[in-house]
Formats: sequence, C-alpha cells, structure tokens
Amino acid sequence: MPERQPRLEGKVAIVTGAGTRGEGVGNGKATATLFAREGAKVLLVDLEIERAEETLADIESEGGIASTFQADVTSEADCKALVEAAVERYGRLDILDNNVGNSIRETVTEIDPDTWDDFMALNLKSMMLTSRHAIPHMAESGGGSIINIASIAGVRASKAVAYTTSKAGVIGLTISMAADHGRQGIRVNAIAPGPVYTPMVAWRLSDKMRAHRKNTTMLGTEGTPWDVAWAAVYLASDEARWVTGSVLTVDGGATMRSPHAYMDQ
Repeated sequence: MPERQPRLEGKVAIVTGAGTRGEGVGNGKATATLFAREGAKVLLVDLEIERAEETLADIESEGGIASTFQADVTSEADCKALVEAAVERYGRLDILDNNVGNSIRETVTEIDPDTWDDFMALNLKSMMLTSRHAIPHMAESGGGSIINIASIAGVRASKAVAYTTSKAGVIGLTISMAADHGRQGIRVNAIAPGPVYTPMVAWRLSDKMRAHRKNTTMLGTEGTPWDVAWAAVYLASDEARWVTGSVLTVDGGATMRSPHAYMDQ
C-alpha cells in the first residue's frame, strides 16, 4: 500500500491563537500541530509569545516547519505585519485559521459597554482584519482557505451575550467573505465547536458541569481540541475544494438534540 501523502503538503498556513492558555492543548495549538503534521509550514501567532514558542517546540520535535510571531489581532498594523511575515518567510499564503476568542458570562444588562467593544474587537473584528490582509496574498497564489472559529453559541441562546453575538457575527462574516471572494479561488468556512474541553474553560468546569455538558450531546461524550483541529485540516485541504460558505458544526450533535426528548438519558 503506498504511503499516504500529507494533506497540506506545500501549503503555508497562519494560525492565530496558536498557543495554549494554561496546561494542556487548546484549539489553536492542536490545529497548528496537525497542519504541520500534514505538511504545511505554519506561522504561529499569539499575543503571549511564550505560548506560541511552546507550540513551536512541539512541532519542531516532530520534524515540522513553523515559526512564531507576536501580535495583537485587534490591531490592523499587527494583522498586516503577521500576514507579511508569513509571505516573507515562506513565499506564499494558502491557509488562515482565525482561532482567537474569549468569553464572559454576562447579560446585556450586566456587561459594561467598553467590555462589549473589547469582545467584539477580539472575537469578530480580528477575523476581519487578518482576512483583509490575507486575501490579496491568497489571490496572488491562486486561492486559499480561510477558517473562522465560531461556536454553537452563535446559533443558540447563551447568558454570555457578547460571546454569542460575536460568534453569530463570525458566521455572518464567513458567509459574506465566501460570496465576495469565491471567484478569486478563496474558500471561507466556519467551524462551530460545541462542548469542547479546553484549558480556556477547564478552570470553571466542575465534574458535575462536565457530566452535564457530555449529556447534552447525542454521543454522550465530550469534545477535544483535536476534534476541532481535524475539521480545520479538512477545510484547509484540497479535499474541501468545493466547500465554501459553510458552518461545520463539531459538537457531538448537541445543537440538534432536543433537551425534552431525551430527559431519561
């Protein structure tokens, strides 16, 4: 049987939020790691450069090719610079994985307006800014793939109103960019993770809460960052050459499961 060809061989990728907050592996680190394993050269972007360097060390230990770049993705100057860095270091740009985001559990009557603006900038505007500067370079290379990390919170109610609103915005942004830039050969898709256990949420989840989250899924299991990362590999690869404007739900079926029909489980 012939050896499997790496799915992203010859491609150049940017992953924002490529480090992990706390112990373990987050969505960005898992995605960057799999991109490198599948043959891509990866620019690891993070505001906390030490986090990106940890991801770099893991990738290089496996023989992958990557480098780090410190950036605040709410800054247009930084977004322009990180895209230019990827092109200067690796000669082209094929993949952009917009992974940065954060959450705060407050309602519209509780959240401070300035905090609202901060979350909109981090969770939504950042994806517009990186894409704004990535798209011309992708077009020069003959096309590319942009992957925006949304959430099932973008299509269902949540007390975290800023997070919910921003993730719904990510879906709208994805659809609009897919329509605007498809004829340039640029595919734009979103991944909507469900109850994934990451270092970002681990600190606030008790065993009881984790058990409840598992029970909300059709599979009765908890997702991991690797589940999100494998979805990103698919969308980044040529296997998804005819997939654009889509929202790929990675949630164990949580979004489609009626809480009333399965109360005995």
